[in-house]
Amino acid sequence: MFGGLVEIRLAEVGDGAALSDFYTRNADHLRRWEPTRSGAYHRVPVWERRLQAWQAEFQEGRSVHFLGILPDASRVITVCSLINIIRWPFQACNMGYAVDRHCEGRGVMKTLCGHVVAYAFDVLKLNRVMANYMPDNHRSAALLRSLDFTIEWVAKRYLLINGCWEDHVLTARINTKKA
Repeated sequence: MFGGLVEIRLAEVGDGAALSDFYTRNADHLRRWEPTRSGAYHRVPVWERRLQAWQAEFQEGRSVHFLGILPDASRVITVCSLINIIRWPFQACNMGYAVDRHCEGRGVMKTLCGHVVAYAFDVLKLNRVMANYMPDNHRSAALLRSLDFTIEWVAKRYLLINGCWEDHVLTARINTKKA
Protein backbone atom coordinates (compact mmCIF):
# COMPACT_ATOMS: atom_id res chain seq x y z
CA MET A 1 0.00 0.00 0.00
CA PHE A 2 2.68 2.53 0.97
CA GLY A 3 5.86 0.39 0.69
CA GLY A 4 7.41 2.88 -1.72
CA LEU A 5 6.60 5.87 0.47
CA VAL A 6 8.87 4.92 3.36
CA GLU A 7 12.01 6.94 4.04
CA ILE A 8 14.91 4.53 4.60
CA ARG A 9 17.96 5.68 6.52
CA LEU A 10 20.63 4.52 8.92
CA ALA A 11 19.79 4.66 12.61
CA GLU A 12 21.46 7.62 14.32
CA VAL A 13 22.48 8.35 17.89
CA GLY A 14 19.55 10.80 18.20
CA ASP A 15 16.90 8.14 17.40
CA GLY A 16 16.47 6.93 21.00
CA ALA A 17 13.01 8.42 21.51
CA ALA A 18 11.77 7.19 18.10
CA LEU A 19 12.98 3.63 18.72
CA SER A 20 11.63 3.63 22.27
CA ASP A 21 8.27 4.71 20.87
CA PHE A 22 8.34 2.03 18.11
CA TYR A 23 9.11 -0.83 20.49
CA THR A 24 6.75 0.43 23.23
CA ARG A 25 3.88 0.77 20.72
CA ASN A 26 4.57 -2.72 19.40
CA ALA A 27 5.47 -4.56 22.62
CA ASP A 28 2.47 -6.91 22.49
CA HIS A 29 2.83 -7.43 18.74
CA LEU A 30 6.53 -8.37 18.92
CA ARG A 31 6.53 -10.27 22.25
CA ARG A 32 5.86 -13.63 20.58
CA TRP A 33 8.98 -13.34 18.39
CA GLU A 34 11.54 -11.77 20.74
CA PRO A 35 13.51 -12.67 23.87
CA THR A 36 11.96 -11.63 27.17
CA ARG A 37 13.03 -8.06 27.90
CA SER A 38 13.24 -6.19 31.21
CA GLY A 39 10.85 -3.31 31.80
CA ALA A 40 13.62 -0.77 31.23
CA TYR A 41 14.90 -2.30 27.98
CA HIS A 42 13.00 0.12 25.71
CA ARG A 43 13.31 3.29 27.81
CA VAL A 44 14.77 6.29 25.96
CA PRO A 45 18.05 6.51 27.95
CA VAL A 46 18.69 2.79 27.34
CA TRP A 47 18.06 3.28 23.62
CA GLU A 48 20.41 6.26 23.59
CA ARG A 49 23.20 4.11 25.05
CA ARG A 50 22.40 1.26 22.66
CA LEU A 51 22.54 3.65 19.69
CA GLN A 52 25.98 4.84 20.80
CA ALA A 53 27.12 1.19 20.86
CA TRP A 54 25.57 0.67 17.41
CA GLN A 55 27.51 3.67 16.13
CA ALA A 56 30.76 2.15 17.38
CA GLU A 57 29.86 -1.22 15.83
CA PHE A 58 29.06 0.50 12.54
CA GLN A 59 32.41 2.28 12.53
CA GLU A 60 34.14 -1.04 13.25
CA GLY A 61 32.22 -2.76 10.43
CA ARG A 62 30.38 -5.16 12.76
CA SER A 63 26.75 -4.07 12.27
CA VAL A 64 24.46 -1.73 10.33
CA HIS A 65 21.00 -0.68 11.51
CA PHE A 66 18.32 0.81 9.24
CA LEU A 67 15.00 2.49 9.96
CA GLY A 68 11.89 2.81 7.83
CA ILE A 69 10.10 6.06 8.65
CA LEU A 70 6.79 7.51 7.53
CA PRO A 71 7.91 10.98 6.39
CA ASP A 72 4.55 12.66 7.04
CA ALA A 73 4.40 11.32 10.61
CA SER A 74 8.17 11.25 11.34
CA ARG A 75 7.57 7.91 13.00
CA VAL A 76 9.56 4.66 12.82
CA ILE A 77 7.41 1.91 11.36
CA THR A 78 10.02 -0.72 10.58
CA VAL A 79 13.57 -1.62 11.50
CA CYS A 80 16.12 -3.91 9.85
CA SER A 81 19.65 -4.70 11.00
CA LEU A 82 22.70 -6.50 9.69
CA ILE A 83 24.53 -7.88 12.71
CA ASN A 84 27.40 -10.27 13.40
CA ILE A 85 29.15 -9.12 10.23
CA ILE A 86 32.09 -11.47 9.70
CA ARG A 87 34.72 -10.75 7.08
CA TRP A 88 37.23 -12.94 5.31
CA PRO A 89 36.81 -15.77 4.52
CA PHE A 90 33.13 -15.92 5.59
CA GLN A 91 31.86 -12.52 4.32
CA ALA A 92 28.44 -12.95 5.91
CA CYS A 93 26.01 -11.52 8.44
CA ASN A 94 22.65 -12.07 10.10
CA MET A 95 19.62 -9.93 9.29
CA GLY A 96 16.91 -9.12 11.83
CA TYR A 97 13.79 -7.03 11.37
CA ALA A 98 10.52 -5.87 12.89
CA VAL A 99 7.47 -4.02 11.59
CA ASP A 100 4.78 -1.92 13.27
CA ARG A 101 1.63 -3.96 13.84
CA HIS A 102 -0.43 -1.45 11.85
CA CYS A 103 1.85 -1.77 8.82
CA GLU A 104 1.91 -5.54 8.37
CA GLY A 105 1.04 -6.70 4.87
CA ARG A 106 1.57 -3.26 3.29
CA GLY A 107 4.97 -3.82 1.69
CA VAL A 108 7.07 -1.71 4.04
CA MET A 109 9.04 -4.64 5.43
CA LYS A 110 9.84 -5.99 1.96
CA THR A 111 10.89 -2.51 0.83
CA LEU A 112 13.25 -2.03 3.78
CA CYS A 113 14.67 -5.59 3.78
CA GLY A 114 15.22 -5.45 0.01
CA HIS A 115 17.18 -2.22 0.47
CA VAL A 116 19.21 -3.73 3.31
CA VAL A 117 20.08 -6.90 1.35
CA ALA A 118 21.19 -4.75 -1.60
CA TYR A 119 23.35 -2.71 0.82
CA ALA A 120 24.89 -5.92 2.19
CA PHE A 121 25.83 -7.11 -1.29
CA ASP A 122 26.61 -3.86 -3.13
CA VAL A 123 28.17 -1.71 -0.38
CA LEU A 124 29.52 -4.22 2.13
CA LYS A 125 30.36 -6.77 -0.59
CA LEU A 126 29.16 -9.66 1.57
CA ASN A 127 28.66 -13.13 0.12
CA ARG A 128 25.82 -14.27 2.37
CA VAL A 129 22.96 -12.73 4.36
CA MET A 130 21.30 -15.09 6.83
CA ALA A 131 17.88 -14.66 8.43
CA ASN A 132 16.00 -17.03 10.73
CA TYR A 133 12.37 -17.35 11.74
CA MET A 134 10.19 -19.51 13.96
CA PRO A 135 8.27 -22.14 11.96
CA ASP A 136 4.87 -20.66 12.83
CA ASN A 137 5.87 -17.14 11.73
CA HIS A 138 4.25 -17.40 8.31
CA ARG A 139 4.71 -13.70 7.53
CA SER A 140 8.48 -13.94 8.00
CA ALA A 141 8.58 -17.12 5.90
CA ALA A 142 6.70 -15.36 3.07
CA LEU A 143 8.84 -12.22 3.35
CA LEU A 144 12.12 -14.12 3.12
CA ARG A 145 10.82 -16.28 0.26
CA SER A 146 9.82 -13.11 -1.63
CA LEU A 147 13.38 -11.79 -1.12
CA ASP A 148 14.89 -15.00 -2.59
CA PHE A 149 16.15 -16.44 0.69
CA THR A 150 16.54 -20.22 0.66
CA ILE A 151 15.83 -22.56 3.57
CA GLU A 152 19.04 -24.27 4.63
CA TRP A 153 18.15 -26.01 7.87
CA VAL A 154 15.76 -26.24 10.81
CA ALA A 155 17.55 -25.76 14.12
CA LYS A 156 15.88 -27.30 17.16
CA ARG A 157 15.69 -25.22 20.37
CA TYR A 158 17.71 -22.51 18.62
CA LEU A 159 16.86 -19.36 20.61
CA LEU A 160 15.23 -18.53 23.93
CA ILE A 161 12.20 -16.51 22.80
CA ASN A 162 9.65 -15.13 25.23
CA GLY A 163 10.85 -17.58 27.88
CA CYS A 164 10.75 -20.75 25.71
CA TRP A 165 13.39 -22.49 23.61
CA GLU A 166 12.09 -22.20 20.06
CA ASP A 167 12.99 -24.02 16.84
CA HIS A 168 14.05 -21.77 13.96
CA VAL A 169 14.14 -22.13 10.20
CA LEU A 170 17.56 -20.97 9.02
CA THR A 171 17.62 -19.26 5.64
CA ALA A 172 20.20 -17.45 3.55
CA ARG A 173 20.53 -15.45 0.40
CA ILE A 174 23.78 -15.69 -1.50
CA ASN A 175 25.28 -12.82 -3.46
CA THR A 176 25.23 -14.07 -7.05
CA LYS A 177 27.21 -11.12 -8.40
CA LYS A 178 30.85 -11.81 -9.20
CA ALA A 179 33.21 -10.90 -6.39
